[in-house]
Amino acid sequence: MGWTLFHRGSRAQSLWFVTASTAALMACPVAAQQTVETPPVAQPDLQDRTVPATAADAPAPATEDQIGFAADALNYDNGTDIVVAEGNVQMNRDAIEMRADKVTWNRQTGEVVAEGNVAVKNPEGDTAYGDRIVLTDTLRDGVVENMLVVLDNGSRLAAMKGTRFDNGNIELENAAYTPCPVEDDSGCPKNPSWQIRAVRVTYDRARNKVKYKGARVEIFGLPLIPLPGLSHPANQEAGSGLLVPEIRLDRTNGFEIAVPYYLRLAPDRDLTITPHIYTSAAPMLEGEFRALTDVGSFRLNGFATHSAAVPVSGPTTDRNRRFRGYFESAGKFQFDPRWSLSFSGRVTTDRTFMRRYDISRDDRLRSTFELERIGGQSYLSIAGWATQTLRRNDSQGQQPVALPIIDYRQRFADPLFGGQVELQLNTLAIGRTSGQDTQRAFAGARWDLRGLTGLGQEVTVTALVRGDVYHSDENLLTAIPGYRGKSGWQGRGIAAVAADMRWPFVGEFAGGTQTLTPRVQIVATPPIKNLDIPNEDARAFDLEDSNLFAINRFNGYDRFEDGARITYGVEWNYSRPSFTINSMIGQSYRLSDKPSLFPDGTGLTDRTSDIVGRTTIAYRSFLRLTHRFRLDKDNLAIRRNEFDATIGGRSTYAVLGYSRLNRDILLLGEDLQDREEARVGGRVGFAKNWSVFGSAIIDLTSRSDDPLAQADGFEPIRHRLGIAYDDDCLSIALTWRRDYIDTGDAKRGNSFSFRIAFRNLGF
Repeated sequence: MGWTLFHRGSRAQSLWFVTASTAALMACPVAAQQTVETPPVAQPDLQDRTVPATAADAPAPATEDQIGFAADALNYDNGTDIVVAEGNVQMNRDAIEMRADKVTWNRQTGEVVAEGNVAVKNPEGDTAYGDRIVLTDTLRDGVVENMLVVLDNGSRLAAMKGTRFDNGNIELENAAYTPCPVEDDSGCPKNPSWQIRAVRVTYDRARNKVKYKGARVEIFGLPLIPLPGLSHPANQEAGSGLLVPEIRLDRTNGFEIAVPYYLRLAPDRDLTITPHIYTSAAPMLEGEFRALTDVGSFRLNGFATHSAAVPVSGPTTDRNRRFRGYFESAGKFQFDPRWSLSFSGRVTTDRTFMRRYDISRDDRLRSTFELERIGGQSYLSIAGWATQTLRRNDSQGQQPVALPIIDYRQRFADPLFGGQVELQLNTLAIGRTSGQDTQRAFAGARWDLRGLTGLGQEVTVTALVRGDVYHSDENLLTAIPGYRGKSGWQGRGIAAVAADMRWPFVGEFAGGTQTLTPRVQIVATPPIKNLDIPNEDARAFDLEDSNLFAINRFNGYDRFEDGARITYGVEWNYSRPSFTINSMIGQSYRLSDKPSLFPDGTGLTDRTSDIVGRTTIAYRSFLRLTHRFRLDKDNLAIRRNEFDATIGGRSTYAVLGYSRLNRDILLLGEDLQDREEARVGGRVGFAKNWSVFGSAIIDLTSRSDDPLAQADGFEPIRHRLGIAYDDDCLSIALTWRRDYIDTGDAKRGNSFSFRIAFRNLGF
């Protein structure tokens, strides 16, 4: 093998620079994304080439004026002034590497030809392959035959012919692009899941844009989606253009097609506009705006149409067309390491719009904001929220607007009598347009002391004090008397002490390790003036394992459990490699005979509470089973029974759920009706990359559970069934869904949706 170092003379330098840069510039457009359609007779080859991509034998140049060069043989004809290098010709300069079987340079005509297994690698890691590269005498334009470019990210572009013009523009004839693998798991060649083919691809250097003629997407080798007028920026940045359409069919709206258009406004903001066209409904327009700022980001999204609606409470159609829509927003800003602001907003024009167009099935929309400061030992939150109800029988005027909500906490670094002290200040103002208004403020302090005894018991002693001030009016507008409180100004003092002891016993069992932990808690609180205080945030309650040992088992601040009680239980943990069991059971007993604040059916009405427990079983990532229960203290009847299970792996799994509430009460209060429900979902993978999936919700409530229920003991709510294909670069899904309940103009019936997603592709 012969070795030579070429200085950057006129033609040697130009030869190398143009040869390398031609392939690199051709790689730039495909880095952005696509290309191509159905080719003529000869097709571009996207498969790997068995060609070394680097110039391993060529010496590294010592300066920028030199080119590393190596070849088996070098011949120069004085008569014709032609230089011929043959046999594993290798060249490198400035981290650009090239190899070929033969390089011919005609010094008289200026034509340079690289032939046979040509490979050029640029500094970005992209490699261009070709059978033959021809350069003109200007050494600035040329032609590549049977070209293949493999990008550093795995995407690849092939063309039967590529031409680089004097102005820097590039034109590819009969080209193909794909980001998908072209080999299977065994290393054998395969067709990519999808590719774009085009009759011609043009790179406009001045506009930095790639344009296509006759482009079409091929899926599994079938030309399915034409892409007329396809173009995009010739770099990694996103460009304006159409995105993949969405297709649906349902009984309410008929056939639907949505064609999103992406508009890039700036590097840090964009806008997506999506018209939705229906055969059985008025068209709808969707828009989404996203922006990134120096301190955070935010998003605005909205839907709008002009159509008639069916009221939730009746079948009569409102013939008058009007504006209907939905708006949502969200964002977060981090001003410095301590201060941040987050917000979210959701609002709709009517109660059925979101279900009609299958945007969401939520029955309440909440808008919030929160300004936070998180310090080393302190926390400050200034927040607010408002709720829009979409429930059939809820009055919007009864929905609260909370503004402001201020919460401040300060933890003192120096202990007091060995324990940690935390101070809390809180204020809340709630207003309603047709309901009770309430304002609250309190200040409290909590002291916690944790320690271990000589026998291994973990003991926690807690003491807290709090002073509350309330003001309310329009109290009679609250339907449930127990929630009203007294109007005007009211005050309240709270004090509590608690001692909590855990005693873990650890040992071996059945090839694993088990831990048995008895737990006892004593809480004492003097009488508290609860019923004089409005109840805004402590309404929904049910005794369960998560709140059994809480000092205040109400889930808010407006109610505080008073009296003295003892709570006892035991927790058992068992673990061995890949398998764990965690289980607990407990109960509490009130030492005073004062009537309980808790409503009937919650498990805490009498002095002795119901028995609650939970068991969780996990086996690797294959199985996770959770069971929660509440047993009647008198006859051990099941008052609450919940099962949730996930079984299987990534491709094949089942999700099962069952819930039953049997509170055994006659007077039904808010959210205390008995219910029974079953849920099932799952996916079964087959034939590699294919799967079928489905889910269903069944209402098992009967009139014996809820006299007002319309269910007959087995009432389907909703189910769906579908088939999907999913691999590294393509996702396809066809779904059938059936709803069994009418909600306004969102009618029961069947709906079908087709979704296709090309990974690494946007138009």
